[in-house]
Amino acid sequence: MAGVNKSIYAALLANLMIAVTKFIAGAISHSAAMIAEGVHSVVDTINQLLLLLGLSLSKKKPDKYHPLGYGKELYFWSFVVSILIFGLGGGISVYQGITDILHPIELGNPTWSYVVLATSLVFEGTSLIIAAIEFNKLRDGQTWWNAIINSKDPSTFLVLFEDSAAVIGLSIVAICLYLSHRLNAPYLDGVASLLVGLILVVVSLILARESRSLLMGEGIKTNTKKRIREITEGDKAVLSLMHLMSIYQSPDEILVMMIVAFKPDLDTAEINDAIDRIREQIKAEFARIRFVIIQPDVFEDKVDPNVQAYI
Repeated sequence: MAGVNKSIYAALLANLMIAVTKFIAGAISHSAAMIAEGVHSVVDTINQLLLLLGLSLSKKKPDKYHPLGYGKELYFWSFVVSILIFGLGGGISVYQGITDILHPIELGNPTWSYVVLATSLVFEGTSLIIAAIEFNKLRDGQTWWNAIINSKDPSTFLVLFEDSAAVIGLSIVAICLYLSHRLNAPYLDGVASLLVGLILVVVSLILARESRSLLMGEGIKTNTKKRIREITEGDKAVLSLMHLMSIYQSPDEILVMMIVAFKPDLDTAEINDAIDRIREQIKAEFARIRFVIIQPDVFEDKVDPNVQAYI
């Protein structure tokens, strides 16, 4: 988690330092693309603050209203961030780009725009490198894309996506700014703004998809389910694991619920001992599984032990 916070603080500092200078440079050079980049940086700054808020709220202790804790706060605020990127970042940039393509504004002095772009690339590039290094520590041998898809902590890959979009956007703006002055084609400035907006829209949709999936309730992986079945059915008191349900409460907290058929000759005390054994073994092997609820049931031949229900 410390690495995640490091990435977020680095991105926050970078965006905060360059947002104002982008707006100033955009006003001086009459560059819609630079203004769009300024909006992008403001949105990114707000996003980092919301992520930090989500991380803070997700650590609140369980209470009578939320007995399983507040872990899903992080998923909620990550979804809010994806909406902001889509609406404020992508939407405004696309609108500004289309407007300036249809009604080009006379180009101003681009000197300050080049200075700000170069400075921004340094800060955003540094933030991206930090985010990439921290995320790389979490990949565990997976490809980058698979690590993103399998991650249950949106704050890790959200910063990575934002910084990548920022660096790509800055590069596009720099190229279009140069060509617009070189070719005396003011509409290219609007094209740059439009492209930046479309990049942000794509990024926001990817982030929204991942955050929504986690918010709705993703379960554990197939290999983890298989191992839990082995642990449960390997206990001497168990006949069959009839149903297994799981859900991520937060990136580091998983709730597992099982319906287990125990041998019919066991008394209540023996069943309770078996439940304690199974629970402790599962929690010992999987550090993220914090809650294990086991419901005893009667085994019926018509129940297929390979059929599981998931949340």
